[in-house]
Amino acid sequence: MDNTVSEIKDQEFETEVRVIGGTNHKNLVKLVGFCNEGLHRVLVYEFMSNGSLAGLLFGEGRSRPNWYTRMEIACAVARGMVYLHEECSTQIIHCDIKPQNVLLDESMMAKISDFGIAKLLKANQTRTVTRIRGTRGYVAPEWFRNMSITTKVDVYSFGVLLLELVCCRSKLVTEAANEVEVFLANWAYECYSGGQLRKLVENDDEAMNDVENVERFVKVALWCIQDDPCLRPAMKKVVHMLEGSVHVPTPLDPESFISNI
Repeated sequence: MDNTVSEIKDQEFETEVRVIGGTNHKNLVKLVGFCNEGLHRVLVYEFMSNGSLAGLLFGEGRSRPNWYTRMEIACAVARGMVYLHEECSTQIIHCDIKPQNVLLDESMMAKISDFGIAKLLKANQTRTVTRIRGTRGYVAPEWFRNMSITTKVDVYSFGVLLLELVCCRSKLVTEAANEVEVFLANWAYECYSGGQLRKLVENDDEAMNDVENVERFVKVALWCIQDDPCLRPAMKKVVHMLEGSVHVPTPLDPESFISNI
């Protein structure tokens, strides 16, 4: 193995142990144990019998999870992120929020996993500069603009994930029926601004009958993926908006839906 690659893997392993080993929240996976002896590196987590959110949403042969389960998953992930951003003794930017890194236990409780590329902030530090981290399509625009990084990069990623949860489809579908539907974020704003939200949840009777909550969740997602990080809400406010305890204003038109795909 290339020495640089080996060093990165070592750093990611050590970060994962340090971050998850020092956390305690029902919406984060629990680290049961680990081994780090020479070339032998193993992380042992609690068993999550329902696999990943990606498998639930996009797995072949899987039936669409019901709307209310998806709503609960969205709120659970958001609460886990609040803990990372505001309630930990050390503020943590996850840097790779996506369906593959959300796991589901036997009761469909969602828990955030994979902290290998997380960034820990020092006391009284709110921003940092670091190399690009994350997965294409979930990476906030500021990563590509030589800007300092804050917890708002995770908010952006959550916004993309939230749209995938609402629509039960991936952020990018190259074989979409028409061009506007290729990029989910672009299509979601088109549907929202055009008063055609039901298009996003066609063939989903539960969601079709709960269009008020569908609209609220889509509006929250559109605020989360604003091009300007200052316009994105903090995750605590996101939780309140998802739960309906805080009014969600009309979102602005995000300027950069596909610049980082």
